Amino acid sequence: MTGTDQSLATSLTLEDVRAAAERIKGAVVRTPTMHSQTLSKIMGAEIWLKFENHQFTAAYKERGALNALLLLSDEQRRRGVIAASAGNHSQGLSYHGTRLDVPVTIVMPRTTPTVKIMQTESVGGNVVLEGETFDDAYAHARKLEKEMGLTFVHPFDDPHVAAGQGTVALEMFEDAPDIETIVVPIGGGGLISGMGTVAKAQGRPIEVVGAEARLYPSSYNAWAGTDLPSGGDTLAEGIAVKEPGKFTQKVIRQVVDEILLVEERHLEEAVSLLLQIEKTVVEGAGSAGLAAVLAHRERFADKKIGLVLCGGNIDTRLLANVLLRDLARSGRLARLQITLQDRPGALFRVMGEFERHNVNILEIYHQRIFTNLPAKGLVTDIECEARDREQLDALVAALTEKGYSVSQVELN
Repeated sequence: MTGTDQSLATSLTLEDVRAAAERIKGAVVRTPTMHSQTLSKIMGAEIWLKFENHQFTAAYKERGALNALLLLSDEQRRRGVIAASAGNHSQGLSYHGTRLDVPVTIVMPRTTPTVKIMQTESVGGNVVLEGETFDDAYAHARKLEKEMGLTFVHPFDDPHVAAGQGTVALEMFEDAPDIETIVVPIGGGGLISGMGTVAKAQGRPIEVVGAEARLYPSSYNAWAGTDLPSGGDTLAEGIAVKEPGKFTQKVIRQVVDEILLVEERHLEEAVSLLLQIEKTVVEGAGSAGLAAVLAHRERFADKKIGLVLCGGNIDTRLLANVLLRDLARSGRLARLQITLQDRPGALFRVMGEFERHNVNILEIYHQRIFTNLPAKGLVTDIECEARDREQLDALVAALTEKGYSVSQVELN
């Protein structure tokens, strides 16, 4: 049912997932599921992590892509497959297609970052750039599908793809049989469809919760019957889907108990926590499960929770920004705006307060011209590094007590 036959499917079963597991066995990494003592203590719940960012292409998408490829007919394999994707699906399909000697064409928008194009080409995909948006690329891929006789492999709205993704849950429950709640990133719904199907077939109550970026609440809208707006720059671009799958929505209605929306700051905090505590790099979408637990600690208190770190493909510059922003929120980095009189020694005296409180100065910006202060006034912005929030607050209090006007640049 890959490609044009997928609309015939109306359900997904545990047997479908088990069959997929047998097909892909040995060709994908059997990633570990590990208990996190530190995250469990922080969250007030028992946390297990499934490290799908350890796959060769650093994402779970390999599983579904490979299962779909292995179910192609000989004629379909000879002609090749096509997909529209600028993310992990393109790499997973290209890697396993090349390994199986199946030609793979990936249509991407012209706006796709060069690094993603290069990553896909490096594992054997033939990249075609078309249009300015994903919708443009998708339409062109469906056109090429017909013109060239290729088989379209959807990134999520395909029963064989969803079955392959469900193998994540088979491994998770085998390694951590005490899990009673799984929190799964959700965009188009392929991963949660497969994992939810496995969870509900465990013979005991398992709660299935989806975690979706608030900026792209497409699956939440379909599940809850709401009409929240969709769009914007989200850290979780891997689940930034404007239209969920038709097949996956049928399954989701049967196996998902709740979908939670997560804010960008919680996604950023989750990425940072996973790097600092677990020493593992996770992309925004991959951190969505932990972000949901962060945002709803009371709801998940004392539960035994399985989280999927579903991908680790994050731009290094973006990761650096996320880490620095997290340091700023915790009070370890700050930008203080201080109003001074334009007199000799004014800045020197302020710097003395930083020294007395052992707060390190990183950058100083003086502003005399573009300010609404009188001509003899000036504003200085000082970026600094403190041990913690308490040390920073003590410095601000001391400066204020000495008559300085101090404000701090806040993050969202």
